[in-house]
Amino acid sequence: MNLVRYRPLGGLMSLQRDMDSVFQEFFQREPAVGPLREGWVPAVDVAEDANGYRLVAELPGVNKDDVKISLTEGLLTIRGEKKTGTTNESENWRRVERTYGSFERSFRLGAPVDPTKVKARYENGILTVFVPKAEEAKPREISIEA
Repeated sequence: MNLVRYRPLGGLMSLQRDMDSVFQEFFQREPAVGPLREGWVPAVDVAEDANGYRLVAELPGVNKDDVKISLTEGLLTIRGEKKTGTTNESENWRRVERTYGSFERSFRLGAPVDPTKVKARYENGILTVFVPKAEEAKPREISIEA
């Protein structure tokens, strides 16, 4: 007599294995020679304190002169281009994973800022932008009269 063991989660485990297989096949395909996608999106961290906003963007391989920063009506935009490296046509590339192209990231700043005091620094592929809040947007202590 064959006993069949009841496995209440057996169907779910099978479904999970099937889904893992689909995603693994999709993401592990060998890409064609060339960028995996058009352009790229750099990672940006945004911090806020009482004095203003600090944005830190990773821009590896981007020349400082290829980055532009603008601030219009509380919208800070960082745009630029990561240019392709020179390739030798006689080389037989088996895989190319680095991405190149234009990028643009915009961030809505929640408080009024002072556009005349914005500072930016670019060092070792890291762009740091400090946007100070306008005086009227900074928190202040209010004295209580007796």
